[in-house]
Amino acid sequence: MSHDPRIIVALDCAESREALALADRLDPGACRLKVGLELFTVAGPAIVTALRERGFEIFLDLKYHDIPNTVARACARAADLGVWMMNVHALGGPRMLAMARKAVLPPTLLVGVTILTSHDSAELAALGLGDAAHRVQSLAHLCAAEGLDGVVCSPQEAALLRAQHARPFRLVTPGIRPSGSQTHDQRRVATGREALAAGADYLVIGRPITAAALPHEALAACRAEIGEAD
Repeated sequence: MSHDPRIIVALDCAESREALALADRLDPGACRLKVGLELFTVAGPAIVTALRERGFEIFLDLKYHDIPNTVARACARAADLGVWMMNVHALGGPRMLAMARKAVLPPTLLVGVTILTSHDSAELAALGLGDAAHRVQSLAHLCAAEGLDGVVCSPQEAALLRAQHARPFRLVTPGIRPSGSQTHDQRRVATGREALAAGADYLVIGRPITAAALPHEALAACRAEIGEAD
């Protein structure tokens, strides 16, 4: 198994029992797990503890965005849970990012969310955010300037950002869809192989794995597609 698995399985579940049942069908040596807003809202910090006890490293995807002091305090509490990675919204601005950075200490990674992969050009125009690539680029520069460990971006912006930000600045890409799968509510998508070739470090994959009849086999297929064999 990889010591640094590229795939992060999104546990977008409605209750902790469902999430734990899914986790028990996956191998912590083959993937990490993402706990997002819905699951954390219903299950709280206990779900993070339960998943970590099963050997998984956790990406806590709560996308904090509030006044700087509130975000910093929340980030500190989240880091105390022992998560591997967590995120804040880059649109929170430089002071918020700087205070979050001070609150989150190694080994926990802190990344900034740029533009959600569910947004298309029409929605971005309605929000006054303009072109996705330009906005993602400016937000990534802001995150790097404030010392964050990387950003969350769509795979379509990964090549642009990797050309401007060398590793270890990490690119985390949702919107990953294995060959032949549905895009659902994602708009700016790519296959895992395409995202890695563009410079991504980690791939967030949800329903293609979690909605499969055999999640462990779906995960194995995703790993094989990106050349990460057992």
